[in-house]
Amino acid sequence: MGELTITLAALKVIGYGLAAIGPGIGIGIATYGLCVAAARQPEMKGQLMGYFFIGAAMSEALALLGLVLFFIG
Repeated sequence: MGELTITLAALKVIGYGLAAIGPGIGIGIATYGLCVAAARQPEMKGQLMGYFFIGAAMSEALALLGLVLFFIG
């Protein structure tokens, strides 16, 4: 019974690690888009930063949801 518990705990850690990859990639793509947009139109930087923070927060919410499910399961 002990080995089964350890195996399930290991699978939960691996599952959370895989679940965190998606938001990480999403924030990376959003950061790239912000850099490109700010380079093209520097006067829009303030408005673009606001949009970026909203998008990054929504993407990060997925990672936090995965963390909560990791501790619940």
